[in-house]
Amino acid sequence: MREISAEVIRDRIAELAVEANCLLPGDVKRRIEEARANEPWPTACGILDKIIENYGIAGRELVPICQDTGVCCVFLKIGQDVHITGDLREAVDEGVRRGYTQGYLRKSVVADPLRRVNTGDNTPAMLYTEIVPGDKLELTVAPKGFGSENMSRLAMLKPSDGVEGVKAFILKTVEEAGPNPCPPIVVGVGIGGTFDKAAYLAKKALMRPVDERNPDEFYAALENELLDKINALGVGPQGFGGKTTALAVNIEQYPTHIAGLPVAVNINCHVTRHKTVVL
Repeated sequence: MREISAEVIRDRIAELAVEANCLLPGDVKRRIEEARANEPWPTACGILDKIIENYGIAGRELVPICQDTGVCCVFLKIGQDVHITGDLREAVDEGVRRGYTQGYLRKSVVADPLRRVNTGDNTPAMLYTEIVPGDKLELTVAPKGFGSENMSRLAMLKPSDGVEGVKAFILKTVEEAGPNPCPPIVVGVGIGGTFDKAAYLAKKALMRPVDERNPDEFYAALENELLDKINALGVGPQGFGGKTTALAVNIEQYPTHIAGLPVAVNINCHVTRHKTVVL
């Protein structure tokens, strides 16, 4: 049994909260730059140029890429041979608290969804844990802005709706979102499981590199087909038209009940932020 101190997790989360907000992942940068090279619409080209300039400044000066520094989503893959010493929940929140305070990041979390009083330190984090084999702990910090989160949707489709129903729901969700989630977007899709599992899968899908397809050839083909159809909508960067509405469609699937077909779409703006370390 390997021991990992909760204090180590706390310190890494504090560091990753700042890094994730200021440093766009390399795969997202490459996809944006590829989109710019292949974009024929002058207005769209100008917007993509500004996006590239913006994340360049953020990386050089270590300032946030976007003013919405998001709710801090923390994903932990915990090896079954790992024992965490100390209070994990408190360590996660303290890491977020320190990172957002020391990094001068905007505090966007309210303590109650209806009474709307800000917690003042961006806690609590949204914590997702998964038990996996081994003696390692994989830690991912993903700040999630709500311009895109608010455009996300979930549907409990009927099995008879089939793949065409799934595609129609995803396309409708993106089309209705329009310019609101700051395109070009990354589309995370969860198919299967239960009501809550589908939503988790959609969020988890956003953690996958945008240049990495689903290992199942059927779903990989579906990702490519949906990306082409979304980009044919003509929404374009920031909604001003063009062929670059989405950078990627990432699908995660899971077994489900014979009577159900849950589908969730979690949209992320072009600032698809996440940083991962293995302890």
